[in-house]
Formats: sequence, structure tokens, C-alpha cells
Amino acid sequence: MKIALLDDNPEQLERNQRFLNALPVEIVTASLTAKTFLQEVKLSKPELLILDLNLGDSYMTGMEVAFELKLPVLFASSNTPEYVKEMERLKRDESLCIDHITKPFTEQEFQKTFTRFLQEVKFFSNQNHVTLDLGKQKRTKIAVDSIVYLAADKASGSESNNKQIYFSNRKSESLIDFSFSKMEEKGLLKSHFVTIHKSFRVNVNHIKHYNKKEEHVEVEVFSVSGKLETKRLPVSENYQSVLKSLKK
Repeated sequence: MKIALLDDNPEQLERNQRFLNALPVEIVTASLTAKTFLQEVKLSKPELLILDLNLGDSYMTGMEVAFELKLPVLFASSNTPEYVKEMERLKRDESLCIDHITKPFTEQEFQKTFTRFLQEVKFFSNQNHVTLDLGKQKRTKIAVDSIVYLAADKASGSESNNKQIYFSNRKSESLIDFSFSKMEEKGLLKSHFVTIHKSFRVNVNHIKHYNKKEEHVEVEVFSVSGKLETKRLPVSENYQSVLKSLKK
């Protein structure tokens, strides 16, 4: 994986590069200033970042760089405790893999931390597709972005522990022996699918509109006629808070 490093200490920057030599990554950018770093990553297009937090200049902090680029990031800094709340916000709001290691650290400590971080990044990068049991077809590979919502109510065709799954590019199908409580085990992450009702789990990227007054969301699904049609799904009072950040 392509990685970009930012640290205002030349010795530490060189040390971090040396620590990475034995790991399965390609260093595409290594900079001492945020301004240079941001210019270089436009061309190098890294997949991961290792950032110092305080950079000794007034241009940007490492945290500001992270919010700007919105890429998985390992913070390597001497003052990580001061930024924990912002790390939590970056991870929560941007659904990114975030970790940190506090200076000073040994080569072994750095490599162990980075290896674990890399494993997490690779795991979540593989979540673009999931394999689910649909109808009579076993183990069907599905693009997560094509899933609009999952329904458990009988009116949507669900029976027993089966669910009905709706798509943006294919007709709805039965999802066999599927439990909402085990969605993440199947690769359908909470950062992508929100609960709006005990019977509905909706892909946040497919919510077109939230009508707070009438308590429903609007989504578009692929219909039996082969066209996209708008559906209105009810939002229970207990789950309205998860939709507050959406455009009304």
C-alpha cells in the first residue's frame, strides 16, 4: 500500500522511513511541512498516512491535514493525548481507520503498531463487497454500495428469520437466515447502515430525503419494472436522532 509521511523533525522522519522498510508498503511521500506534504500527495495519491501532530509552523497541524485528506491515518507524535477527542471525531464522522503511537517509540513498537493498523485498514478496504445468501442462490457476491435497505416486516416479503433486501441496480430478493444483530459480521458496517425502525436498516448513502414532520425517509430502489422508484420508509421516534445530521 502507498503511504505518505509527515514529520517536522528530519531525524524522526528518516527514522520512520527506516522502520517501514521491512513492511509491505511503498513510501510515496515524505515531507517536513504540511504545505509541501499537501502539494505532493496530490500527485503521489497515498492510501495511508503517518502524521506528526504539532508541526512547528502555523500553516496546519497534522490533525488539520488528516481532516483535509480523509484517509486512514496513524498519528505518531509526542502529544497524542491532547488530540484524542479530535481523533475520535475523525474516526466517527469520516468512518476512517485511525490509530496512534506516542513518541518516543522503538522500532519494534512502531512496527507492531503499524502492522496492526495495516491489518485493520486492509480488512475494511475489503468491505466494498459482501457475500450473502440470496434466495436459492448461495453465497452471492454483492457490492455494498448497491444495497439500499434491508427489511424485516412481512409487508416487504420477509418470512421467519429471512429479510428482504433492496438494491439500486437489481430487483429485491430474499436474504436467507439473516439476523440484524450480526450485520457487521457479514460486512455491513454500522458506519454505512443505520437503524431507522426495528424493521429497517438503511444504507446512509441512499437516503435521498428525511421528512422529520411526517417521520419517514425517501430512498430509490430498483423495481420489478426495471426502473428506479421512490419508497418511503417509516422512522421510529427512538431512531430519529441518527438522522439529525442529514439534510431535511
